[in-house]
Amino acid sequence: MMIALVDCNNFYVSCERVFNPKLQDKPVVVLSNNDGCVVARSQEIKALGIGMGTPLFKIQSLIDRHKIQIFSSNYTLYGDMSSRVMETLKHFSPKVEVYSIDEAFLDLSQLVHLDLTDYCQQIRNTVRQWTGIPISIGVSQTKTLAKLANKMAKDSETGVFILLESEIEQFLKETIVEDVWGIGRGFAKTLRINGIQTAWQLRNASDGLIKQELGVVGLRIVLELRGMVCLPLQLHQPTKKSLMVSRSFSRPVESLTELREAIALYTSRAGEKLRRQKLAASAVRVFAATSRFVENPVSDSVRVSLPVTTNDTGELLHYALIGTEAIYREGLAYKKAGVMMLRLVDEHIQQLHLWDERDRERYQHLMVMVDGINQQMGSGTLRYSLVKHAPSWLARCEKRSPYYTTRWDELPIVRAGYSVLYLD
Repeated sequence: MMIALVDCNNFYVSCERVFNPKLQDKPVVVLSNNDGCVVARSQEIKALGIGMGTPLFKIQSLIDRHKIQIFSSNYTLYGDMSSRVMETLKHFSPKVEVYSIDEAFLDLSQLVHLDLTDYCQQIRNTVRQWTGIPISIGVSQTKTLAKLANKMAKDSETGVFILLESEIEQFLKETIVEDVWGIGRGFAKTLRINGIQTAWQLRNASDGLIKQELGVVGLRIVLELRGMVCLPLQLHQPTKKSLMVSRSFSRPVESLTELREAIALYTSRAGEKLRRQKLAASAVRVFAATSRFVENPVSDSVRVSLPVTTNDTGELLHYALIGTEAIYREGLAYKKAGVMMLRLVDEHIQQLHLWDERDRERYQHLMVMVDGINQQMGSGTLRYSLVKHAPSWLARCEKRSPYYTTRWDELPIVRAGYSVLYLD
């Protein structure tokens, strides 16, 4: 078995650079929702010692000194660019597991007769040519080993690292246990108490000790380090069990009216996502929280069960607003709120209620029409009256780049000059 882990380098930053080449070799950060914290960094930013999750206000002096370029998150752009990368990878292997927005596992087992280093370089060059995104590729016998190999690939000049069986022992001896995929700080602390400092020591630990301290999950990690495939590629994405839409507010929200507006907006977006993925919810959880930096932070939530599974925005709104009124506390300044759709099922699997009087076929047609118009004319063209167009509490995204690939009115514009040659 030979598994490759393809990882897009500094993905959000790379997406911004594709459409703005002037950003190459310049320090760039991408911010979280509401322009609060750093969620993506270029190599130049990492060299400055700015960590992931650093609040923006803490690096203001560095921004001016090093002329740091700042962007708000543009998840629509990043999602579309991710899809293009993943589609490109499918040209090189029939078995591709999309692991995250910027990572994918490829099965290269049928290609061992080729020079894998050259083949991986071909993958890197093609992805760069077709999408503009730079990638690193680590290859080894299992997913866990491929993850470790990818770390080496990122640090290499070629961007490719093949971890062969003959090199695994020395490699694992030089790898600290925290660098192993799936070993977090808690697991690492437990392992160090038991004298396990390196990946090689973890590989050779007794199964009994690992199962006792880390459970079945930890045992799978150890077996993967030994070259046994315990985490096969998932070629089909598992059905989601839940779906969440939440945002921080640009300013504190204190009134029930504004909290209802926010929950209505998030519920509408959740309904659109459910229908796009052909799913329906069995319950809705509504939550709201004050800032976690105040003296006595508050976080409230309530779960509302639905009589019939649904992805009808109007019906979801009805129950979400019931939940909103249940958790609202007068006098609190809410900084964040959201909704979570729970116990998701296929939209065609529906257990009807004996006393259900809703004309579900009619509302299903209504949702198809609304989604169609919004897709054609722009998000929010048709919306429920409670969903305001541009509320003052809406999360900040003052430095968002255009939706280069998904909106006609924001496509990149190329202007080319011309010259006329006169012949005598």
